[in-house]
Amino acid sequence: MNPYQFLRHTPGSNCGDCGWPTCLAFAAAVTKAGVRADRCPYLKRDQLPPELLGGENSAAPDALEHGEEDRHTALAAYLRSKMQGLDLSSLAPRLGADWSATEPDLLCFSFLNRPVRLSRAGVFLDGDEPADPRDQILLYNYVSFASAGHARKPGKSWLGMESLPNSIAKIRTLATYCEERLAERFSARLEQLSKLCVTDLAAQPAAGQSADVAFIVPVLPCVPLLLLFWEAEPEDGFAAKVKVLFDQHVLDFLDLESLVFAAERAADRLLELDC
Repeated sequence: MNPYQFLRHTPGSNCGDCGWPTCLAFAAAVTKAGVRADRCPYLKRDQLPPELLGGENSAAPDALEHGEEDRHTALAAYLRSKMQGLDLSSLAPRLGADWSATEPDLLCFSFLNRPVRLSRAGVFLDGDEPADPRDQILLYNYVSFASAGHARKPGKSWLGMESLPNSIAKIRTLATYCEERLAERFSARLEQLSKLCVTDLAAQPAAGQSADVAFIVPVLPCVPLLLLFWEAEPEDGFAAKVKVLFDQHVLDFLDLESLVFAAERAADRLLELDC
Protein backbone atom coordinates (compact mmCIF):
# COMPACT_ATOMS: atom_id res chain seq x y z
CA MET A 1 0.00 0.00 0.00
CA ASN A 2 1.38 3.40 -0.93
CA PRO A 3 0.75 6.64 1.01
CA TYR A 4 -2.05 7.83 -1.25
CA GLN A 5 -3.89 4.51 -0.95
CA PHE A 6 -3.58 4.67 2.83
CA LEU A 7 -4.64 8.32 2.80
CA ARG A 8 -8.16 7.23 1.81
CA HIS A 9 -8.52 5.58 5.23
CA THR A 10 -7.67 8.77 7.14
CA PRO A 11 -10.13 11.56 8.00
CA GLY A 12 -8.20 14.02 5.82
CA SER A 13 -8.60 16.74 8.43
CA ASN A 14 -4.87 17.27 9.18
CA CYS A 15 -5.79 17.49 12.88
CA GLY A 16 -2.34 16.39 14.07
CA ASP A 17 -3.64 14.01 16.74
CA CYS A 18 -1.39 11.25 15.35
CA GLY A 19 1.72 13.39 15.87
CA TRP A 20 2.25 14.28 12.22
CA PRO A 21 1.39 17.68 10.71
CA THR A 22 -0.81 16.30 7.90
CA CYS A 23 -2.67 13.11 7.06
CA LEU A 24 -0.39 12.67 4.04
CA ALA A 25 2.75 12.92 6.16
CA PHE A 26 1.29 10.29 8.51
CA ALA A 27 0.39 8.08 5.54
CA ALA A 28 3.99 8.26 4.33
CA ALA A 29 5.27 7.35 7.79
CA VAL A 30 2.94 4.33 8.02
CA THR A 31 3.56 2.93 4.55
CA LYS A 32 7.22 3.82 4.17
CA ALA A 33 8.64 3.65 7.69
CA GLY A 34 6.57 1.08 9.55
CA VAL A 35 4.79 3.45 11.93
CA ARG A 36 1.64 1.91 13.46
CA ALA A 37 -1.53 2.94 11.62
CA ASP A 38 -3.58 3.05 14.82
CA ARG A 39 -1.70 6.14 15.97
CA CYS A 40 -4.56 7.89 14.20
CA PRO A 41 -7.53 7.61 16.59
CA TYR A 42 -10.04 8.06 13.78
CA LEU A 43 -9.13 5.10 11.57
CA LYS A 44 -11.42 2.09 11.32
CA ARG A 45 -9.18 -0.82 12.27
CA ASP A 46 -11.34 -3.43 10.55
CA GLN A 47 -10.76 -1.75 7.18
CA LEU A 48 -6.95 -1.86 7.37
CA PRO A 49 -4.55 -4.66 6.42
CA PRO A 50 -3.30 -6.48 9.56
CA GLU A 51 0.34 -5.73 8.71
CA LEU A 52 -0.30 -2.01 9.24
CA LEU A 53 -1.54 -2.63 12.78
CA GLY A 54 1.38 -4.73 14.00
CA GLY A 55 4.35 -3.68 16.07
CA GLU A 56 6.32 -0.60 15.23
CA ASN A 57 9.15 -1.22 12.80
CA SER A 58 12.34 -0.91 14.83
CA ALA A 59 14.18 0.09 11.69
CA ALA A 60 11.91 3.05 11.09
CA PRO A 61 14.00 6.21 11.05
CA ASP A 62 13.90 8.14 14.29
CA ALA A 63 13.39 11.21 12.16
CA LEU A 64 9.99 9.99 11.05
CA GLU A 65 9.13 9.43 14.69
CA HIS A 66 10.48 12.56 16.26
CA GLY A 67 12.11 14.92 13.76
CA GLU A 68 9.75 17.32 12.05
CA GLU A 69 12.33 18.23 9.43
CA ASP A 70 13.09 14.63 8.51
CA ARG A 71 9.43 13.76 8.32
CA HIS A 72 9.09 16.55 5.79
CA THR A 73 12.16 15.25 3.94
CA ALA A 74 10.61 11.78 3.69
CA LEU A 75 7.37 13.22 2.36
CA ALA A 76 9.23 15.39 -0.17
CA ALA A 77 11.08 12.31 -1.41
CA TYR A 78 7.83 10.41 -1.83
CA LEU A 79 6.18 13.26 -3.73
CA ARG A 80 9.22 13.47 -5.98
CA SER A 81 8.83 9.78 -6.77
CA LYS A 82 5.23 10.44 -7.84
CA MET A 83 6.57 12.60 -10.66
CA GLN A 84 7.79 9.53 -12.51
CA GLY A 85 4.38 8.62 -13.90
CA LEU A 86 3.17 12.09 -14.85
CA ASP A 87 2.76 13.49 -18.35
CA LEU A 88 4.35 16.89 -17.82
CA SER A 89 3.41 18.19 -21.27
CA SER A 90 -0.31 17.85 -20.50
CA LEU A 91 0.09 19.18 -16.96
CA ALA A 92 1.87 22.39 -17.94
CA PRO A 93 -1.24 24.27 -19.19
CA ARG A 94 -3.18 23.35 -16.04
CA LEU A 95 -0.38 24.71 -13.87
CA GLY A 96 0.46 27.84 -15.81
CA ALA A 97 3.89 26.30 -16.35
CA ASP A 98 6.24 26.16 -19.32
CA TRP A 99 7.18 22.83 -20.92
CA SER A 100 9.49 22.13 -23.86
CA ALA A 101 10.04 19.03 -25.96
CA THR A 102 13.76 19.71 -25.70
CA GLU A 103 13.55 19.21 -21.92
CA PRO A 104 10.53 16.89 -21.59
CA ASP A 105 11.13 16.06 -17.91
CA LEU A 106 11.09 19.70 -16.79
CA LEU A 107 8.40 22.19 -15.76
CA CYS A 108 9.22 25.87 -15.31
CA PHE A 109 7.00 28.29 -13.39
CA SER A 110 7.25 30.98 -10.73
CA PHE A 111 6.90 30.85 -6.95
CA LEU A 112 6.49 34.32 -5.43
CA ASN A 113 8.03 35.76 -8.59
CA ARG A 114 11.10 33.50 -8.30
CA PRO A 115 11.92 30.98 -11.03
CA VAL A 116 11.25 27.30 -10.33
CA ARG A 117 12.67 24.41 -12.33
CA LEU A 118 10.92 21.21 -11.28
CA SER A 119 11.70 17.82 -12.74
CA ARG A 120 11.66 14.13 -11.95
CA ALA A 121 15.21 14.56 -10.63
CA GLY A 122 14.57 17.43 -8.24
CA VAL A 123 13.34 20.97 -7.74
CA PHE A 124 15.36 24.17 -7.95
CA LEU A 125 14.35 27.62 -6.77
CA ASP A 126 16.45 30.52 -8.01
CA GLY A 127 18.88 27.92 -9.30
CA ASP A 128 19.40 26.18 -5.95
CA GLU A 129 17.73 23.25 -4.25
CA PRO A 130 15.51 24.62 -1.45
CA ALA A 131 17.10 24.12 1.94
CA ASP A 132 13.72 23.67 3.62
CA PRO A 133 11.97 20.45 2.49
CA ARG A 134 8.62 22.14 3.06
CA ASP A 135 9.30 24.26 -0.03
CA GLN A 136 9.80 21.06 -2.00
CA ILE A 137 6.58 19.59 -0.61
CA LEU A 138 4.68 22.74 -1.56
CA LEU A 139 6.00 22.75 -5.12
CA TYR A 140 5.58 19.02 -5.70
CA ASN A 141 2.08 19.15 -4.24
CA TYR A 142 1.22 21.92 -6.68
CA VAL A 143 2.06 19.59 -9.56
CA SER A 144 0.60 16.48 -7.93
CA PHE A 145 -2.79 18.04 -7.16
CA ALA A 146 -3.20 19.31 -10.72
CA SER A 147 -2.46 15.81 -12.03
CA ALA A 148 -5.77 14.64 -10.52
CA GLY A 149 -7.40 16.20 -13.58
CA HIS A 150 -10.07 18.39 -11.95
CA ALA A 151 -8.01 21.54 -11.35
CA ARG A 152 -10.05 24.65 -12.11
CA LYS A 153 -8.48 27.96 -12.97
CA PRO A 154 -8.73 30.74 -10.37
CA GLY A 155 -12.07 32.52 -10.42
CA LYS A 156 -13.23 35.83 -9.00
CA SER A 157 -14.45 34.71 -5.59
CA TRP A 158 -12.29 34.91 -2.47
CA LEU A 159 -12.60 32.89 0.73
CA GLY A 160 -11.08 33.20 4.18
CA MET A 161 -9.33 30.20 5.70
CA GLU A 162 -12.34 29.75 7.99
CA SER A 163 -14.54 29.08 4.93
CA LEU A 164 -12.41 26.18 3.70
CA PRO A 165 -13.30 22.67 4.90
CA ASN A 166 -11.52 21.18 7.93
CA SER A 167 -9.57 24.40 8.47
CA ILE A 168 -10.27 25.23 12.13
CA ALA A 169 -6.81 24.18 13.27
CA LYS A 170 -5.16 26.26 10.55
CA ILE A 171 -6.77 29.63 11.20
CA ARG A 172 -4.51 30.44 14.16
CA THR A 173 -1.44 29.20 12.29
CA LEU A 174 -2.19 31.49 9.35
CA ALA A 175 -2.68 34.45 11.66
CA THR A 176 0.53 33.79 13.61
CA TYR A 177 2.93 33.08 10.77
CA CYS A 178 1.54 35.39 8.11
CA GLU A 179 -1.12 37.96 8.97
CA GLU A 180 0.14 39.23 12.34
CA ARG A 181 3.76 39.40 11.19
CA LEU A 182 2.83 41.56 8.20
CA ALA A 183 0.56 43.80 10.26
CA GLU A 184 3.32 44.47 12.77
CA ARG A 185 6.06 45.10 10.20
CA PHE A 186 4.20 47.35 7.80
CA SER A 187 1.96 49.39 10.09
CA ALA A 188 2.36 53.06 9.08
CA ARG A 189 4.48 51.87 6.12
CA LEU A 190 1.84 51.07 3.51
CA GLU A 191 3.78 52.77 0.75
CA GLN A 192 6.70 50.39 1.33
CA LEU A 193 4.39 47.37 1.42
CA SER A 194 2.77 48.43 -1.84
CA LYS A 195 6.15 48.93 -3.48
CA LEU A 196 7.37 45.47 -2.48
CA CYS A 197 4.15 43.81 -3.61
CA VAL A 198 4.25 45.38 -7.06
CA THR A 199 7.99 45.46 -7.74
CA ASP A 200 9.16 42.24 -6.14
CA LEU A 201 6.13 39.95 -6.07
CA ALA A 202 4.48 41.05 -9.34
CA ALA A 203 1.25 41.65 -7.41
CA GLN A 204 -1.70 43.56 -8.85
CA PRO A 205 -3.85 46.07 -6.96
CA ALA A 206 -7.27 44.63 -6.10
CA ALA A 207 -10.13 47.01 -6.80
CA GLY A 208 -13.35 47.20 -4.83
CA GLN A 209 -11.90 46.23 -1.44
CA SER A 210 -12.57 48.09 1.81
CA ALA A 211 -8.98 47.73 3.05
CA ASP A 212 -6.47 50.56 2.95
CA VAL A 213 -4.23 48.40 0.75
CA ALA A 214 -5.31 45.37 -1.28
CA PHE A 215 -3.16 43.28 -3.60
CA ILE A 216 -3.56 40.02 -5.48
CA VAL A 217 -0.28 38.18 -4.95
CA PRO A 218 0.53 35.34 -7.39
CA VAL A 219 2.15 32.85 -5.01
CA LEU A 220 2.03 30.22 -7.76
CA PRO A 221 0.57 30.68 -11.25
CA CYS A 222 -2.81 29.18 -10.22
CA VAL A 223 -2.61 29.99 -6.49
CA PRO A 224 -3.15 33.71 -5.93
CA LEU A 225 -3.88 35.17 -2.54
CA LEU A 226 -5.65 38.42 -1.75
CA LEU A 227 -3.71 40.47 0.78
CA LEU A 228 -5.84 43.02 2.65
CA PHE A 229 -4.26 45.57 5.02
CA TRP A 230 -6.12 47.94 7.33
CA GLU A 231 -3.98 50.63 8.93
CA ALA A 232 -4.02 51.17 12.68
CA GLU A 233 -6.41 53.73 14.13
CA PRO A 234 -4.95 54.48 17.58
CA GLU A 235 -7.62 57.03 18.44
CA ASP A 236 -10.26 54.30 18.08
CA GLY A 237 -8.14 51.61 19.70
CA PHE A 238 -7.66 49.58 16.53
CA ALA A 239 -4.31 48.00 15.71
CA ALA A 240 -3.15 47.37 12.16
CA LYS A 241 -4.79 44.29 10.68
CA VAL A 242 -4.00 41.94 7.79
CA LYS A 243 -6.41 39.43 6.30
CA VAL A 244 -5.41 36.86 3.68
CA LEU A 245 -8.06 35.42 1.38
CA PHE A 246 -7.77 32.54 -1.07
CA ASP A 247 -9.30 31.77 -4.44
CA GLN A 248 -12.45 29.64 -4.28
CA HIS A 249 -10.74 26.82 -6.22
CA VAL A 250 -7.47 26.83 -4.29
CA LEU A 251 -7.91 23.30 -2.89
CA ASP A 252 -7.74 21.98 -6.46
CA PHE A 253 -4.04 22.90 -6.31
CA LEU A 254 -2.87 22.55 -2.69
CA ASP A 255 -3.84 20.84 0.53
CA LEU A 256 -4.50 23.00 3.60
CA GLU A 257 -1.06 22.44 5.12
CA SER A 258 0.70 23.53 1.93
CA LEU A 259 -1.70 26.44 1.53
CA VAL A 260 -0.92 27.85 4.97
CA PHE A 261 2.77 27.35 4.32
CA ALA A 262 2.43 29.20 0.99
CA ALA A 263 0.98 32.19 2.83
CA GLU A 264 3.75 31.95 5.41
CA ARG A 265 6.32 31.99 2.61
CA ALA A 266 4.68 35.09 1.13
CA ALA A 267 5.13 36.83 4.49
CA ASP A 268 8.70 35.55 4.75
CA ARG A 269 9.49 36.97 1.33
CA LEU A 270 8.03 40.40 2.08
CA LEU A 271 9.92 40.63 5.38
CA GLU A 272 13.12 39.46 3.69
CA LEU A 273 12.79 42.11 0.99
CA ASP A 274 12.04 44.84 3.53
CA CYS A 275 15.62 45.57 4.44
